[in-house]
Amino acid sequence: MQLLLAGVVVLPLLGAVAALLPAPPGLRGRGPDQAVLRHGVTVTGVVLAAAVALAVGFDHDHPARMQATTDISWIQALGIRIHLGIDGISLPLLVLTALLTFLCALYSYFHMPAGPSPKAFVALLLVLEAGTLATFAVLDLVLFFLAFEMVLIPMYFLIARWGGARRTYAAWKFILYTLLGSVVMLLGLLLIGLKSGTFDMVALATDNGPNSQLSHTVQLLAVLAIGIGLAVKAPMWPLHSWLPDAHTAAPTVGSVLLAGVLLKMGTYGFVRIALPIAPDGMHTFAPYLAAFAAVGIVYGSLACLALAQRGAKGDLKRLIAYSSVGHMGFVLLGIATMTPTGVNGALFANIAHGLITGLLFFLVGALKDRYGTTDLDRLAGRTGAALYGRAPRFGGLLAFGAVASLGLPGLAGFWGEMLAMFGAFEPAAGLSRPAFLTFMALAGLGTLLTAAYLLIVVRRVCMGGKEAGTAASESTDGSEGTPGAPGSTAAPGSGATRTAPAIPDLARYEYAAWSPLAVLTVLAGLWPAALLGLTDPAVQQLLGGGK
Repeated sequence: MQLLLAGVVVLPLLGAVAALLPAPPGLRGRGPDQAVLRHGVTVTGVVLAAAVALAVGFDHDHPARMQATTDISWIQALGIRIHLGIDGISLPLLVLTALLTFLCALYSYFHMPAGPSPKAFVALLLVLEAGTLATFAVLDLVLFFLAFEMVLIPMYFLIARWGGARRTYAAWKFILYTLLGSVVMLLGLLLIGLKSGTFDMVALATDNGPNSQLSHTVQLLAVLAIGIGLAVKAPMWPLHSWLPDAHTAAPTVGSVLLAGVLLKMGTYGFVRIALPIAPDGMHTFAPYLAAFAAVGIVYGSLACLALAQRGAKGDLKRLIAYSSVGHMGFVLLGIATMTPTGVNGALFANIAHGLITGLLFFLVGALKDRYGTTDLDRLAGRTGAALYGRAPRFGGLLAFGAVASLGLPGLAGFWGEMLAMFGAFEPAAGLSRPAFLTFMALAGLGTLLTAAYLLIVVRRVCMGGKEAGTAASESTDGSEGTPGAPGSTAAPGSGATRTAPAIPDLARYEYAAWSPLAVLTVLAGLWPAALLGLTDPAVQQLLGGGK
């Protein structure tokens, strides 16, 4: 188990170095580009297999105990150690990261985004995976910071070199926001380490009682500094503005990993560091965190609702990005309750959001590949009622992703949001219940708004609306179709017909890359105990001061 966990973290780095080397002649296949893309699939597949083996070998009877641990002195003068381990909180995120990265590598093998050499693309993808996996596996504050920062450079280049319109602006905005937040977070981490005499996260989590070496003032300063850095990555309103631009410009796999994995690093930091190590400081700031989360839920939903309206020229990719602001608001609200119910809901919502939003970004990226645009008005006008009619499997999967995202009971999105609101109904002792009831009501309003904008998207893109009789008949190049041709529609008053553009249905590689996300969304919705059984004992121990 120790070797497996160490291998999960180190293997992507070794794979990234190997990706930059010339491929052996016998392994080049149709060419070196195909060889390096196949290398990415192989390495991420091995990492996924190792992560699954970790999950199988994990002691499910004691999920609160750190397992597969490695503890080696690294910088003895500063007390920094290479300390790795997993428990019921980090294991699901580790497996989710390995799964999404493998699916992205598989998708890229068949559909490489336009841009520079695939060698650099695969190497950056593997470095990104290594940093994310390390973030969820390390148990030292300094190593956590290094892993947290390690993902920024590869994501910057994925956006800047393989992204779409305004990619340079979006990449710089992403790196500046996250780096500035990280500088503040580093100050908080160093404050904890210097005042307590250790950077070990396990030791700090079990020493937060009356005899803790962290005074109330130190905890306040630490939570404020660390919380700002984590809130930028989460992303919490109003520190979220980098996210829509980054998602809109990023290539499809970049958006999938950004939403499915990178956002979880911020909320994981709140659970792993702020809650157990500085509970007094967290208790003071919890109402403010909950308030920002509730506003973010409503704000994100209203922004999506505005983008979904006819004539708003809303970008579907940007809409899904704004929906992440709302969904991650539920995660932050659950954490802010400081109750087992709320924190378990937050961890469940993390996984659900990774599965569902990852699927949605795959689908939106495929729509852009087919139509050359993600403008919602143009998509609705060009597809009309045709996604169900001409590409029924594609349209059905898009509708499935939408109803899963709105929190339909029986699917994964329901449980996290419900438990987060339950936690707000009865917050931790000492927190204002009337205030949290208000936040719960705002979150409930957000669920209604979420259902509204997602159903509008499904109606316009999959089913067609009032524009189906006019703009829906436009062809991809704007040319007129043959009168009387199948699928053609008459323009009002013109007596002529135009043919709707053809759209291919799901390809085999798309089935392979997207089906696991859909299946796991259903399984998590029908069997939530599988995930909650892992997280609940660990959360109980974490909130109980390690006891």
